[in-house]
Amino acid sequence: MASSTIAPTPTSFILNKKDLGFSAFSAPSLFSIPKCRRTVSKKICSVMAPQQSERRPSTTGSVKTAMTMTEKILARASEKTQLSPGENVWVNVDILMTHDVCGPGSIGIFKKEFGENAKVWDREKIVIIPDHYIFTSDERANRNVDILRDFCMEQNIKYFYDIKDLGNFKANPDYKGVCHIALAQEGHCRPGEVLLGTDSHTCTAGAFGQFATGIGNTDAGFVLGAGKLLLKVPPTLRFVMDGEMPSYLLAKDLILQIIGEISVSGATYKSMEFVGTTVESLTMEERMTLCNMVVEAGGKNGVVPPDSTTYKYLEDKTSLPYEPVYSDEQARFLSEYRFDVSKMEPLVAKPHSPDNRALARECKDVKIDRVYIGSCTGGKTEDFMAAAKVFLASGKKVKVPTFLVPATQKVWMDVYGLEVPGSGGKTCSQIFEEAGCDTPASPSCGACLGGPKDTYARMNEPMVCVSTTNRNFPGRMGHKEGQIYLASPYTAAASALTGYVTDPREFLL
Repeated sequence: MASSTIAPTPTSFILNKKDLGFSAFSAPSLFSIPKCRRTVSKKICSVMAPQQSERRPSTTGSVKTAMTMTEKILARASEKTQLSPGENVWVNVDILMTHDVCGPGSIGIFKKEFGENAKVWDREKIVIIPDHYIFTSDERANRNVDILRDFCMEQNIKYFYDIKDLGNFKANPDYKGVCHIALAQEGHCRPGEVLLGTDSHTCTAGAFGQFATGIGNTDAGFVLGAGKLLLKVPPTLRFVMDGEMPSYLLAKDLILQIIGEISVSGATYKSMEFVGTTVESLTMEERMTLCNMVVEAGGKNGVVPPDSTTYKYLEDKTSLPYEPVYSDEQARFLSEYRFDVSKMEPLVAKPHSPDNRALARECKDVKIDRVYIGSCTGGKTEDFMAAAKVFLASGKKVKVPTFLVPATQKVWMDVYGLEVPGSGGKTCSQIFEEAGCDTPASPSCGACLGGPKDTYARMNEPMVCVSTTNRNFPGRMGHKEGQIYLASPYTAAASALTGYVTDPREFLL
């Protein structure tokens, strides 16, 4: 389904940085910036007023310039009344997350720069989640978790989701699993806040109407000590998705469509805002999938306006107050894209790039060696429910090894405890067993990033895999010569049943 960049409308208009020059994206001046009327050029939509004598606010009154959601969140966090794209501001951080891969490095930088005996800026705003290389005999990976544990004990960190017994994850009540899903399930994601994490897919939390983005170890080390970070305000791309969602589509198809449309660099250091009737109909987990992969388009952050679905999800997860924000009607968007979701088809991203988009039915001759269902992108409860739905509808057994890795301990419990609608009382785990899938593994990031040689489901030889993960670069999930087709849980399950890349409509219609 093709989409296009649209012309300005009364409620939004397009700004193009290269047409405007730097001044339109720099810090606000003391002078007003008149907006264009619809009768003028579509390219030049803002000009600087001629220089004039300064007039004090007491005589001119306050002038409000419309802002996007991302601009409003960063303005609040930097204690500014107004921000524009391109400005650099010191932002107060609400939550800093790190995990076993980047945590030790961040801790080392913190101690080097702030001192061996320094205390973190706020022990209740730091969340540390081991999740990447957990169930392995690799001593270096195990040592990383030890470093996290020692630091959390030293600093009395309130939210450390520890794991000590690697042989039985259920023996660790504090252990959660994949950080991005755990952050949401444990109530660390709130509208209007700033959440930073040492992982590129921290952008997942933008589903809650907050500014969430990944940062490096050096920045994280600074945040540990100072509680703030210098950030550049990104311009915003708006994606309007309307139409009833077909029963054979999932949010993974939507984001693959968008990335295929704009490319893996199409949103570089830009905010991606998702709106429209389709987005409003999505569950929180599906919105998380949508925001999870904005970084695959180069995006700084993704964001969905919070609504009743958001508030309902948060009811039993956080007692802290929060204040949602929304883009103003006249907010400036760099570009706007519109999609009629009702006309879309199931998609895949062919090797070796998330923007190598193709219709699933166009790849029906691609023979595969395995299927992987898991990760922060495709390892949530609803992802496994979707896969179970396909297996149930087919009544067949899988033709290739099919690996299942729940994202968190809660998801693992749901896989074994929740009944699949229309199954006559069967759980996902029962349906997976009947279909011949591998037993659901201990919750973690699993083979998504690759990991040590003994990581569950890692590709240690060249293989073709259909995966619900977010990246298919050479080396992801293990072998550098492996070929990964990114797909939704629907498409992944359908492919497992045939041994080829398969359009899920073969079983769902």
